[in-house]
Amino acid sequence: MEIFGMSILELFPIVLFFISIFGLITANNVIKSIVYMIILNGGVITFWIAMGSRLGRIPPILETPYHLENYFYTFADPVPQALMITTIIIGFCVTAINIIMINTLHRKYKTTDWKSLTELANKETEGGYDHTLSDVVYEIQDKEAEA
Repeated sequence: MEIFGMSILELFPIVLFFISIFGLITANNVIKSIVYMIILNGGVITFWIAMGSRLGRIPPILETPYHLENYFYTFADPVPQALMITTIIIGFCVTAINIIMINTLHRKYKTTDWKSLTELANKETEGGYDHTLSDVVYEIQDKEAEA
């Protein structure tokens, strides 16, 4: 089945990509932004996997199936699949770092709202001292060690 000259396997990830971009633009909450980043990553991976394996292509294996020996056939491209394994690992690491950062910010500011976080961060930097994330982590560790 084709829509706009594309199969469903090609159209679904594109729709998923644009839904997640819209969600990233409109999200008020940091946690929602992280979820939309995960959806964006899934859309990109699904798109490249779909591009590498189109209908009528067979997996690139060493032995030819006996029922295809006399027919002309093409192999699916294994490069996008190999690249997407790397993308899955990188996406997992980015998600883990995002969760660690939001955990640290929530401990310090007690909110996950983007507007509140930017206002609180601007109030802290008005005095001329620029807090970095590592400063926040060390402050939290010091407070936990004292308790």
